[in-house]
Amino acid sequence: MWESICLTLAATAGNNIGKVLQKKGTIILPPLSLKLKVIRAYAENKPWALGFLMDIFGALLMLRALSLAPVSVVQPVSGCGLAILSVFSHFYLKEVMNVFDWIGITVAGIGTIGVGAGGEEQKASLISVFQLLWLAFVVAILFVLLNAWLHIFKRQRREQELGEYEVVEEIIYGLESGILFGMASVVSKMGFVFVEQGFSAMFIPMCISISICCSGTGFFYQTRGLKHGRAIVVSTCAAVASIVTGVVAGMFALGEKLPTSPSGRLLLLLGWLLIMLGVVLLVTSSRLIRHLPRSFRRSRQSSGERGFSLRRTASHGPKDTNPSAVIQAATLHHLLSTPSKEKD
Repeated sequence: MWESICLTLAATAGNNIGKVLQKKGTIILPPLSLKLKVIRAYAENKPWALGFLMDIFGALLMLRALSLAPVSVVQPVSGCGLAILSVFSHFYLKEVMNVFDWIGITVAGIGTIGVGAGGEEQKASLISVFQLLWLAFVVAILFVLLNAWLHIFKRQRREQELGEYEVVEEIIYGLESGILFGMASVVSKMGFVFVEQGFSAMFIPMCISISICCSGTGFFYQTRGLKHGRAIVVSTCAAVASIVTGVVAGMFALGEKLPTSPSGRLLLLLGWLLIMLGVVLLVTSSRLIRHLPRSFRRSRQSSGERGFSLRRTASHGPKDTNPSAVIQAATLHHLLSTPSKEKD
C-alpha cells in the first residue's frame, strides 16, 4: 500500500511540476503548431522539454500505482499534487505563500499518512456488467441534470442582461470536470482489473483510450469554467468532485471495500476528509487570508516580502497566474489548464 502511495505522490508531482515547467517555457515560445520550426523550438527549450518528460514519466507512474492499489486510495492521494505544486512554486518560482497555504499542505500530508495507514490491499473482485452500465447511466443522468441546470441559469442571465458569471455556473463546470477526471482514473483501473480476471490484455490500452477521452472532456469543461469564472470556485469543485467520484465509483463499479478493522476504516475515512480539506484550503487561501485581522496580515506580508521581494523584482514585474489556483486533478492524462486569474 505504501509503495502505491509513494508512486502516486511521485506521479502527481511529475504531472503538476511538469506542467509548471511547460508553462514557464511557453512564455518565450510561439503558439504550438505542427510546423517543423515551431516543434523544434519547443524541443530545444529546456524548461518545456523537461516539463514534458516529467509529465510523461508521471503518467507512467500513475498507471503503475493504479495497477497496484485501489482507485479509492490512489485518487484521494493524487489530490496532494496541489500541495506538492504549492511547495515547488514557493521554492522554485519564488511565490509567497500565506498561512492557509501551509496549513493546507500540512493537513493534506497528514491525510495521506492516514490513507496509507488505514488502507489495505484488496483482491480484485468480479466486475459486473450491470454495475458498469448502471454507473454509466448515473453519470449520464447527472450530466443531463447539470447541463439542464446550467442552461436555465444561462437563459436567465441573458434575459436579465447580466455580464458576470453566476456562482452556480462556476460550480457546475467544476463539478462536471471533476467527475470526468475521477472517472478517468476509474476507467484506467478497470483495464487492469479485467486483465487480472483473465480477460485479454487489449482491455488495458482500450480502457486507457477511454480514460484519455474522459480527461480530455473534463479539460474542456474546466477550461470553459476558468475562461470567465473564478478559478477558486471551479478548482475547489473540481478537486472535491474528482476525489469523491474516484472513491464512490471505485467502490460501486470495481467492488473496492473499506478496511475490515475499525481502526483502519477510521484512518482511511479521516485521511480522505483531511486531503479534501487540505485541497480546499489551498485553492481558497487567498480569500481566507482576507478575513484575518489587518495587523496579522501586515506582519505576515512584511515577513514574506522581506525574503522574496528582491528576487521577485529581479525576475519579472507582474505576477503570473499562481499554478496552485488551478486544480491539476492527477490522472495520467490531465492537460495543462489555461491561465485564469492572478492570485492576490
